[in-house]
This record gives sequence, C-alpha cells and structure tokens, in this order.
Amino acid sequence: MVRWLARGHINPNILTSVGVAINVGSGLLFGFGEFFWAGIILIVANLFDMLDGQVARLSGRVTSFGGFLDSSLDRLSDMVVFVGLMVFYARPEYHSTLNVFLAGAGLMGSVMVSYASARAESMIPKCDVGFLRRPERVVLFIIGALSTVRGSNNYLAYRMPAVLWVLAIGSYWTFAHRMYHTWIEVNRTENESASKKGVKNPDKPEVRGEPTLAHKVG
Repeated sequence: MVRWLARGHINPNILTSVGVAINVGSGLLFGFGEFFWAGIILIVANLFDMLDGQVARLSGRVTSFGGFLDSSLDRLSDMVVFVGLMVFYARPEYHSTLNVFLAGAGLMGSVMVSYASARAESMIPKCDVGFLRRPERVVLFIIGALSTVRGSNNYLAYRMPAVLWVLAIGSYWTFAHRMYHTWIEVNRTENESASKKGVKNPDKPEVRGEPTLAHKVG
C-alpha cells in the first residue's frame, strides 16, 4: 500500500487529513453508543495514520510542516474519541458521572503527555519515555470498543470503563515519567556544559589578589 500510494504521488498530508476525518467519525459513533463500529472505524483511521509517514519517507516528501500537521491532528484525533465517550456516558439512559470523569481525566492526561514531550524536546534531543503513548491509547480504545456491548452489565461485555481507568491513571503516570526524565536530562546537559567551559568547583572559593611568585621575588 505504501509503495502504491508513493508511486501515485499521493500527498502524505492528504492521508493525514483523511485519517483525522475518519477519527472524527469514530468519535461520533462513540457518542451514539455504536461501540463496535466505532472500534472498526478507529482501526481504519489509524491505518492512514501509519501510512502517511511511510509514504512521505518513500516518496521523499518529508517536510517540517508535514511533521507539525501530523502531530497536531493526532491530538485532535485523540480528543474527539474522548469527547465521544464523555457524550455517551453523559446521556440520561447510560449516565455515569464516574465514567465521564475518567474520560475527561484521560483526555487531559493524553494532552499533557504530548505537550510534555513537545516542550521537553525544545531542551533535550528526545522525550518519548513512558508506557502509555498514542499507539497504546489507540489499541486500548479499540479493545474497549470491540469488547463493550451497549446496555450490557456483563463483565466480559463491558470493558470500556476498565479501559478508561487505565487511560486516566496511565496517562498521568507517563506524564510524570516524562517530567522526571526531562529533569534528569536537563541537569545532565547543564552539568556537562559547565564542565566543558571549565567552571571551577563552586564549593572551593576562588582566591583573588594573591601575589604571584614573580611579585614576591621582585
């Protein structure tokens, strides 16, 4: 598929835009409670998300704007799914304050994970640590969608609340991990920079005005 799209001169940015449009459709399906079809659509949407970068590399169309567009629309793709779930669990017939809260907490956590990475990489080369990144979030959404039947209270047919717990807790854990990683790396870089510049030991004060041997002899 990648080779075919590259030979067809398909602009990778178009693939990115199509992917996010399909993700919006998935969010709408979550809002209406069509979890199974939302999961299927989510799989299709993320095929496009995997293709755009590979097509860009194979066709020699890797650009800074393309990377910016892909990263920005990924955040939108995440948020529409969370919002769809919040709408579903806010509906009177399926109302669950806890699930609305978990979806909202997961949304904020996922945004903070991405923001921490983007901000950190203005100071350090890379900040992609943590176990709950976007691919893991997508897989969890798909698992929750395909294993949840609307209106069912059966443990095996109602897995989305468990997924929301993992997303809410895991996102903040990953955010904290990236904050700690950035702190360690920034301190290490600053210490190495100070060493290269020959900064003296701050614990040993510099003695100024002491006469040299030449002065004493003279």
